[in-house]
Amino acid sequence: MSMLKFEPEGWNNEITKVDKTNLKTYMENNKTLQGLVRNCDNKYNLYVSFENGLVGKIPREEVEAIKTDENGLPRTNLCSGKVHKFVQFKIKDVEENELILSRKQVQKEAINWVKNDLEVGQKVDGIVKNIKPYGAFIEIGGGIVGLAHIEDLSVARIKTPYERLKIGQKLEIVVKSINREQGKVILSYKELLGSWEENASKFTAGSRVKGKVRETEKNKNGIFIELTPNLVGMAEYEDGLEYGQDVDVYIKKIDYDRKKVKLLIV
Repeated sequence: MSMLKFEPEGWNNEITKVDKTNLKTYMENNKTLQGLVRNCDNKYNLYVSFENGLVGKIPREEVEAIKTDENGLPRTNLCSGKVHKFVQFKIKDVEENELILSRKQVQKEAINWVKNDLEVGQKVDGIVKNIKPYGAFIEIGGGIVGLAHIEDLSVARIKTPYERLKIGQKLEIVVKSINREQGKVILSYKELLGSWEENASKFTAGSRVKGKVRETEKNKNGIFIELTPNLVGMAEYEDGLEYGQDVDVYIKKIDYDRKKVKLLIV
């Protein structure tokens, strides 16, 4: 399995120390650096300030592959999405005391990483960038964002990804599938919440524990109660329960062969 990994922007919240003594080395080694965007002008150029007073400029055309309108302007508010955020870049050129930076070059490397080195089943670092009803968008490095569908966030059924994740959360996540031609990545989180056996070993038959209701519609089998994000048990149906409600349950049996937990709501 490939060990090459890209670090997501802002993973360590560190600003690369840049001064005139190391500029040449960074450029010759094509090193990826990180800084904090301080400003954005009316032409959508981004400005990165370094600790020693040097200023870097990321021209709009070097920010990233963005969708533009008929006038060549970004369709989305580029400034609000980048100001006060960490970005990765390479030093493209030096003009007097201003560094010309490129985020697009980092993204290009990351796309090549996805197409050539990333593997299904590989664990990567990620930061939750956006959450939709159907899943979470997670950056895995170099501005590359993958999608974790809601059904891949938890074994227990959930109604919204917000029940498992929050925007800005840092996490480890698994690569579920890769479309190398399009550079798209599908991710999964539930594998990292522990196996059924690992979670079941934390509980003992005959004990009383807290659970969370995960289904409120009556069915012939019963009602699902979540004990942990990757462990769900079944109890007899009771009226008046609400989705997400905390309940006390008695563990009647843990069946390791059938991977089932029988519960009693108390």
